[in-house]
Amino acid sequence: MVKRKPKSSSTGDNIKTIFYAGLIAILIRTFLFEPFFIPSGSMVPTLLVGDYVFVAKYAYGYTHFSFPFSPPLFSGRIPGWAPKRGDVVVFRLPRDTSVDYVKRVIGLPGDTIQVTGGQLYINGQEVPRAADGTYTDDSDGTPVESEQFLESLPGVPPNAGKTHVILKQTDQGFMNNTPVYTVPPGDMFMMGDNRDDSLDSRVLDDVGYVPIENALGPATIIFFSIDLQYPWWEIWQWPFEIRWNRMLRRVS
Repeated sequence: MVKRKPKSSSTGDNIKTIFYAGLIAILIRTFLFEPFFIPSGSMVPTLLVGDYVFVAKYAYGYTHFSFPFSPPLFSGRIPGWAPKRGDVVVFRLPRDTSVDYVKRVIGLPGDTIQVTGGQLYINGQEVPRAADGTYTDDSDGTPVESEQFLESLPGVPPNAGKTHVILKQTDQGFMNNTPVYTVPPGDMFMMGDNRDDSLDSRVLDDVGYVPIENALGPATIIFFSIDLQYPWWEIWQWPFEIRWNRMLRRVS
Protein backbone atom coordinates (compact mmCIF):
# COMPACT_ATOMS: atom_id res chain seq x y z
CA MET A 1 0.00 0.00 0.00
CA VAL A 2 1.38 3.40 -1.06
CA LYS A 3 0.85 6.24 1.35
CA ARG A 4 -0.14 9.44 -0.42
CA LYS A 5 1.76 12.58 0.60
CA PRO A 6 -0.27 15.48 1.94
CA LYS A 7 -0.97 18.11 -0.72
CA SER A 8 0.97 20.79 1.19
CA SER A 9 4.04 18.52 1.29
CA SER A 10 3.84 17.89 -2.47
CA THR A 11 3.63 21.64 -3.16
CA GLY A 12 6.61 22.26 -0.92
CA ASP A 13 8.65 19.61 -2.77
CA ASN A 14 7.80 21.23 -6.11
CA ILE A 15 8.91 24.65 -4.86
CA LYS A 16 12.12 23.14 -3.51
CA THR A 17 12.82 21.40 -6.85
CA ILE A 18 12.26 24.63 -8.80
CA PHE A 19 14.53 26.51 -6.39
CA TYR A 20 17.37 23.98 -6.71
CA ALA A 21 17.00 23.84 -10.49
CA GLY A 22 17.22 27.63 -10.68
CA LEU A 23 20.23 27.68 -8.37
CA ILE A 24 22.04 25.07 -10.47
CA ALA A 25 21.28 27.05 -13.65
CA ILE A 26 22.69 30.24 -12.08
CA LEU A 27 25.84 28.44 -10.93
CA ILE A 28 26.43 26.91 -14.37
CA ARG A 29 25.82 30.27 -16.06
CA THR A 30 28.14 32.08 -13.65
CA PHE A 31 31.05 29.64 -13.33
CA LEU A 32 30.95 27.34 -16.36
CA PHE A 33 29.10 28.31 -19.54
CA GLU A 34 26.90 31.25 -20.53
CA PRO A 35 24.96 31.50 -23.82
CA PHE A 36 25.25 34.60 -26.00
CA PHE A 37 23.45 35.68 -29.17
CA ILE A 38 25.37 37.22 -32.11
CA PRO A 39 23.41 40.31 -33.27
CA SER A 40 25.83 41.85 -35.82
CA GLY A 41 28.04 40.85 -38.73
CA SER A 42 31.35 42.17 -37.37
CA MET A 43 32.74 38.63 -36.93
CA VAL A 44 31.55 37.17 -40.26
CA PRO A 45 32.46 34.56 -41.45
CA THR A 46 33.59 33.14 -38.08
CA LEU A 47 30.29 34.09 -36.43
CA LEU A 48 27.09 34.94 -38.28
CA VAL A 49 24.11 37.03 -37.24
CA GLY A 50 21.75 34.58 -35.55
CA ASP A 51 24.44 32.32 -34.08
CA TYR A 52 24.14 31.33 -30.43
CA VAL A 53 27.44 30.56 -28.73
CA PHE A 54 28.56 29.18 -25.40
CA VAL A 55 31.20 31.23 -23.58
CA ALA A 56 33.54 29.34 -21.25
CA LYS A 57 33.36 31.52 -18.12
CA TYR A 58 36.12 29.57 -16.33
CA ALA A 59 38.77 29.88 -19.06
CA TYR A 60 40.29 33.19 -17.88
CA GLY A 61 39.23 33.08 -14.25
CA TYR A 62 36.55 35.36 -12.82
CA THR A 63 35.95 39.07 -12.37
CA HIS A 64 32.99 40.92 -10.90
CA PHE A 65 31.58 40.97 -14.45
CA SER A 66 31.28 37.17 -14.27
CA PHE A 67 28.42 37.43 -11.79
CA PRO A 68 24.77 38.37 -12.39
CA PHE A 69 24.30 42.17 -12.27
CA SER A 70 28.13 42.61 -12.01
CA PRO A 71 28.29 43.52 -8.29
CA PRO A 72 31.56 45.40 -7.49
CA LEU A 73 32.75 42.71 -5.09
CA PHE A 74 36.42 42.86 -6.10
CA SER A 75 38.72 44.10 -8.86
CA GLY A 76 40.99 42.15 -11.22
CA ARG A 77 40.76 38.46 -12.15
CA ILE A 78 40.75 35.45 -9.83
CA PRO A 79 42.87 33.54 -10.87
CA GLY A 80 44.78 36.09 -12.94
CA TRP A 81 44.63 34.24 -16.27
CA ALA A 82 44.48 36.24 -19.50
CA PRO A 83 43.23 35.73 -23.07
CA LYS A 84 45.69 34.73 -25.78
CA ARG A 85 46.20 36.52 -29.09
CA GLY A 86 43.74 35.06 -31.59
CA ASP A 87 41.04 34.13 -29.06
CA VAL A 88 37.45 35.09 -29.92
CA VAL A 89 36.30 36.78 -26.72
CA VAL A 90 33.01 38.10 -25.37
CA PHE A 91 33.68 41.20 -23.26
CA ARG A 92 31.98 44.15 -21.61
CA LEU A 93 32.25 47.35 -23.61
CA PRO A 94 34.50 49.75 -21.63
CA ARG A 95 32.38 52.87 -22.20
CA ASP A 96 29.13 51.03 -21.30
CA THR A 97 29.63 47.85 -19.31
CA SER A 98 25.98 46.86 -19.71
CA VAL A 99 26.77 46.02 -23.36
CA ASP A 100 28.44 42.77 -24.48
CA TYR A 101 30.73 42.71 -27.55
CA VAL A 102 32.48 39.84 -29.29
CA LYS A 103 35.76 40.35 -31.18
CA ARG A 104 39.12 38.66 -31.72
CA VAL A 105 42.16 39.48 -29.56
CA ILE A 106 44.76 41.05 -31.85
CA GLY A 107 46.99 42.91 -29.40
CA LEU A 108 48.23 42.11 -25.88
CA PRO A 109 49.71 44.50 -23.29
CA GLY A 110 52.76 46.27 -24.71
CA ASP A 111 52.05 45.35 -28.34
CA THR A 112 51.99 47.96 -31.09
CA ILE A 113 49.18 47.62 -33.64
CA GLN A 114 48.74 49.40 -36.95
CA VAL A 115 46.76 48.90 -40.15
CA THR A 116 48.31 50.37 -43.30
CA GLY A 117 46.72 49.95 -46.73
CA GLY A 118 44.42 47.32 -45.22
CA GLN A 119 47.39 45.26 -43.99
CA LEU A 120 47.74 44.47 -40.29
CA TYR A 121 51.07 45.01 -38.52
CA ILE A 122 51.86 43.77 -35.01
CA ASN A 123 55.01 45.05 -33.30
CA GLY A 124 56.18 46.46 -36.61
CA GLN A 125 55.92 43.12 -38.42
CA GLU A 126 53.50 42.49 -41.26
CA VAL A 127 50.98 39.80 -40.33
CA PRO A 128 51.02 37.21 -43.14
CA ARG A 129 47.80 36.44 -44.96
CA ALA A 130 46.92 34.28 -47.95
CA ALA A 131 44.09 34.75 -50.44
CA ASP A 132 41.26 32.28 -49.82
CA GLY A 133 38.64 33.10 -52.46
CA THR A 134 35.58 35.31 -51.92
CA TYR A 135 32.69 35.38 -49.47
CA THR A 136 29.15 36.69 -49.99
CA ASP A 137 27.36 37.97 -46.89
CA ASP A 138 23.60 38.47 -47.23
CA SER A 139 22.76 38.67 -43.51
CA ASP A 140 21.42 42.24 -43.95
CA GLY A 141 19.25 41.29 -46.93
CA THR A 142 21.66 42.80 -49.49
CA PRO A 143 24.46 40.53 -50.74
CA VAL A 144 27.93 41.98 -50.08
CA GLU A 145 30.93 40.25 -51.66
CA SER A 146 34.30 40.42 -49.91
CA GLU A 147 37.75 39.01 -50.48
CA GLN A 148 38.55 36.25 -48.02
CA PHE A 149 42.01 35.71 -46.51
CA LEU A 150 43.66 33.31 -44.09
CA GLU A 151 45.49 35.52 -41.58
CA SER A 152 48.25 34.04 -39.38
CA LEU A 153 48.74 35.89 -36.09
CA PRO A 154 52.06 35.69 -34.27
CA GLY A 155 52.01 33.61 -31.11
CA VAL A 156 53.87 33.35 -27.83
CA PRO A 157 56.05 31.32 -28.30
CA PRO A 158 56.30 32.13 -32.04
CA ASN A 159 55.14 28.67 -33.19
CA ALA A 160 51.92 29.01 -31.17
CA GLY A 161 50.27 31.50 -33.52
CA LYS A 162 46.72 31.19 -34.78
CA THR A 163 45.41 31.19 -38.37
CA HIS A 164 41.86 32.36 -38.98
CA VAL A 165 39.66 33.76 -41.74
CA ILE A 166 39.13 37.48 -42.32
CA LEU A 167 37.11 39.44 -44.89
CA LYS A 168 38.26 42.55 -46.78
CA GLN A 169 36.19 44.84 -49.00
CA THR A 170 38.58 47.78 -49.39
CA ASP A 171 42.00 49.09 -48.38
CA GLN A 172 40.79 52.69 -48.15
CA GLY A 173 39.56 54.83 -45.27
CA PHE A 174 40.58 55.32 -41.65
CA MET A 175 39.98 51.72 -40.53
CA ASN A 176 42.54 50.58 -43.13
CA ASN A 177 45.06 53.35 -42.48
CA THR A 178 45.38 53.87 -38.75
CA PRO A 179 47.93 55.43 -36.41
CA VAL A 180 50.18 53.18 -34.34
CA TYR A 181 48.39 51.94 -31.22
CA THR A 182 50.38 50.87 -28.16
CA VAL A 183 48.32 48.56 -25.97
CA PRO A 184 48.46 49.74 -22.32
CA PRO A 185 49.28 47.37 -19.42
CA GLY A 186 46.27 45.26 -18.48
CA ASP A 187 44.44 45.91 -21.78
CA MET A 188 43.71 44.12 -25.07
CA PHE A 189 43.31 45.34 -28.64
CA MET A 190 40.24 43.79 -30.29
CA MET A 191 39.25 43.57 -33.96
CA GLY A 192 36.42 41.94 -35.90
CA ASP A 193 37.15 39.32 -38.57
CA ASN A 194 34.90 41.29 -40.96
CA ARG A 195 37.55 43.99 -41.02
CA ASP A 196 35.66 46.66 -42.96
CA ASP A 197 32.38 46.20 -41.10
CA SER A 198 33.53 46.14 -37.49
CA LEU A 199 33.46 48.83 -34.82
CA ASP A 200 36.40 47.82 -32.65
CA SER A 201 39.57 48.98 -30.85
CA ARG A 202 40.67 50.97 -33.90
CA VAL A 203 38.09 53.58 -32.80
CA LEU A 204 39.50 54.75 -29.48
CA ASP A 205 36.57 56.96 -28.47
CA ASP A 206 34.02 54.18 -28.98
CA VAL A 207 35.53 50.75 -28.21
CA GLY A 208 39.22 51.49 -27.74
CA TYR A 209 41.49 49.42 -25.55
CA VAL A 210 39.61 46.75 -23.60
CA PRO A 211 40.66 45.92 -20.01
CA ILE A 212 41.42 42.23 -19.57
CA GLU A 213 39.12 42.49 -16.54
CA ASN A 214 36.19 43.05 -18.95
CA ALA A 215 36.67 39.69 -20.69
CA LEU A 216 33.84 37.27 -19.85
CA GLY A 217 35.45 34.32 -21.64
CA PRO A 218 36.19 32.80 -25.04
CA ALA A 219 33.39 31.82 -27.40
CA THR A 220 33.90 28.07 -27.67
CA ILE A 221 31.05 26.49 -29.63
CA ILE A 222 28.02 27.45 -31.74
CA PHE A 223 25.18 25.49 -30.16
CA PHE A 224 22.35 26.93 -32.29
CA SER A 225 22.02 29.12 -35.38
CA ILE A 226 19.08 30.70 -37.18
CA ASP A 227 19.07 33.02 -40.20
CA LEU A 228 16.12 35.20 -39.08
CA GLN A 229 14.77 35.76 -42.59
CA TYR A 230 11.10 35.37 -41.64
CA PRO A 231 8.95 37.35 -39.13
CA TRP A 232 8.71 35.69 -35.70
CA TRP A 233 4.99 35.03 -36.11
CA GLU A 234 5.46 32.79 -39.18
CA ILE A 235 5.85 29.77 -36.95
CA TRP A 236 5.60 27.34 -39.87
CA GLN A 237 8.85 28.74 -41.29
CA TRP A 238 10.91 28.24 -38.13
CA PRO A 239 12.33 24.79 -39.04
CA PHE A 240 13.59 26.16 -42.37
CA GLU A 241 15.45 29.02 -40.68
CA ILE A 242 17.71 26.76 -38.63
CA ARG A 243 21.26 26.53 -39.96
CA TRP A 244 21.76 22.85 -39.22
CA ASN A 245 25.27 22.86 -40.68
CA ARG A 246 26.47 25.32 -38.01
CA MET A 247 25.18 23.39 -35.02
CA LEU A 248 27.90 22.31 -32.55
CA ARG A 249 30.62 23.99 -34.63
CA ARG A 250 33.72 25.02 -32.69
CA VAL A 251 34.67 28.70 -32.77
CA SER A 252 38.24 29.18 -33.95
